[in-house]
Amino acid sequence: MKILSTQQIKEADRFTIEKEPILSIDLMERAAGRAAEWILREIGADNDFAVFVGPGNNGGDGLVVARHIDHAQREANLKHHVYVYVVKFSDKYSEDFKINLDRLKNTNVVVYYITSENDFPKLSDNEVVIDAIFGSGLSRPARGLAGQIIDKINQSPKKLVISIDIPSGLFGEENHREPQCIVKADYTLTFEFPFLSFFFAENEDYVGEFVIIPIGIHPEFIEKVKTDYYTVEAEDIRKRIKPRKKFSHKGNYGHGLLVAGHYGTMGAAILAAKAAHRTGIGLLTAHLPAKCVDVMQISSPETIVQVDEQNDRVSTYISNMDKFNAIGIGPGIGLMQEPALLLRDVLIKGKNKHFVLDADALTILGQNKDWLDLLPPMSILTPHPKEFERIAGSSPNHYQRLILQREFSKKYNAIVVLKGAYTCISLPDGRCYFNTTGNPGMATGGSGDVLTGMILSLLAQGYNPEDAAIIGVYLHGLAGDIAAGFNGQDALIASDIINFIPEAFLTLLEE
Repeated sequence: MKILSTQQIKEADRFTIEKEPILSIDLMERAAGRAAEWILREIGADNDFAVFVGPGNNGGDGLVVARHIDHAQREANLKHHVYVYVVKFSDKYSEDFKINLDRLKNTNVVVYYITSENDFPKLSDNEVVIDAIFGSGLSRPARGLAGQIIDKINQSPKKLVISIDIPSGLFGEENHREPQCIVKADYTLTFEFPFLSFFFAENEDYVGEFVIIPIGIHPEFIEKVKTDYYTVEAEDIRKRIKPRKKFSHKGNYGHGLLVAGHYGTMGAAILAAKAAHRTGIGLLTAHLPAKCVDVMQISSPETIVQVDEQNDRVSTYISNMDKFNAIGIGPGIGLMQEPALLLRDVLIKGKNKHFVLDADALTILGQNKDWLDLLPPMSILTPHPKEFERIAGSSPNHYQRLILQREFSKKYNAIVVLKGAYTCISLPDGRCYFNTTGNPGMATGGSGDVLTGMILSLLAQGYNPEDAAIIGVYLHGLAGDIAAGFNGQDALIASDIINFIPEAFLTLLEE
């Protein structure tokens, strides 16, 4: 799914109005009506509703929602109420707002006007608040009366808060310019496309859970509009996965080299190896110090072991890598001088190979930034935020970090998989993909090692680096989601993710 800028979303509405054709008031009715349908289906009409609206088109959406909820209450003969509070920070109403305000005359909706913070109603903890004060067209922080009302909404008791389009006060992209008042929503019902700011951790308390409400934006616009930002959905992955051929054999699915683990940290290597096998690799060789061989062969009998000839505790040297299709390096190799020099040597010798680098390999690169120039083209780096900071520098907020991530990918012709909620995959051409699978239970030791093994497996099988990164991240998150469904998020461990990789494949391909 494409992620559009606030300006592009305005253009989407305008294009639809002209090309469908449809009146703007009717598009508002369709969009807000579908938001109301979600509220009635998921929350229910048997609640009291306090709908806060501004004088613009987002307020018009709120008025439509209020009317639909009132109709549902009257149809069900419910004794609950819908109250609309018009926040009059301006006397200029949009035309569509005025039309929908007039349409409330034949309903049970009670309309109040807020002209000062003293007019703010006393909310109860049984009321559902609908926020429709500002939409995505906001160009400056909420101040004055609007800011005061947003602050009071946040501080008041209520059952829950639902924002229409975007939480009032939040911008669609960058939000760090100065402190501002933003509605803290439990749910955000956004129309057709998510906003980029929804994917940044600092906005979690404002956005809550966001829900995409399809409103029938003209398909021609959706097809032609250009963007560098996308979400990764199941259908995208199904199109990228290669079906296996009946007469294929293990040689058709690649031979990967895993350089991971040292004496005392073999868990990382074992997790990566098991994940690689579960993701379909033909052959996997693990390069290990002599003291680490037994534990790998016992834990993962499918893995071929290549013993380091120069050190029995850490990996130091690999003489030949010609037979390998892809190389994964980093999990648990250690930060000593020997594995650091090994990393440098492997990057030089493997300049024509596909790489995935994680964990200690990234820390070593952060300590030797001039080695970043040795990265083979389209290498995949899988840092968590701290590891990314070590190799690319710090950022004041997540939007600026995204800009830095894109610049890093372009400068080093590399793919960066920045791990976290909505893991962001940046490509050298500027495109960024936000993953939609995964859960907080996956924030556990070893989870990243599993991802490294999965991506290595896909690279070895012949997937191009872009597809390997995107498929690997999505399947990794999907396996984690299925595991959490069985074991819960709190009890989830990295091995659970591996165990549910088969179920992730089956779920994806059967849908």
